[in-house]
Amino acid sequence: MVSVDDVKRLREATGAGVMDAKRALEEAGGNFDQARTLLRERGMAAAAKRADRETGQGTVESYLHGGGRIGALVELNCETDFVARTDAFKELARNIAMQVAAMNPLAIRPEDVPADSNGTPEQNALMTQSFIKDSSKTIQQLIQDVIATTGENVRVARIARFELGQQ
Repeated sequence: MVSVDDVKRLREATGAGVMDAKRALEEAGGNFDQARTLLRERGMAAAAKRADRETGQGTVESYLHGGGRIGALVELNCETDFVARTDAFKELARNIAMQVAAMNPLAIRPEDVPADSNGTPEQNALMTQSFIKDSSKTIQQLIQDVIATTGENVRVARIARFELGQQ
């Protein structure tokens, strides 16, 4: 039998619904880590199903660093304005803007990185870069976590980075 406290703890850790958390814990025999892995896998499968859904809402997030010497803009889209107003979505937009300012990706996806750039396409693409706050995750994984939590398709539409003295 799964306890209410275990379900609550798993929900807080993953953002999953009550019944999803309970089912995952039951399937994992009460093992918290295994239940968390099950929920992540289900979230990725759900994200893949949502990939073709229209993303007409969202936000444009800015981030300034170094006393205004470096700035980044990110357009992050989702399906509804309800999700665009959630804390999880806003935090994701902020983290992606910070990533763009810090890592200066040349493109959003590896296939869009210019062939003559230094380094690999994966190093130069936003989606495949390691997240600056947690190198065990990529930006794509951060987005998939929010997709799993919100139940909506989320995508990075555009990025821009500005640095004083750089053209």
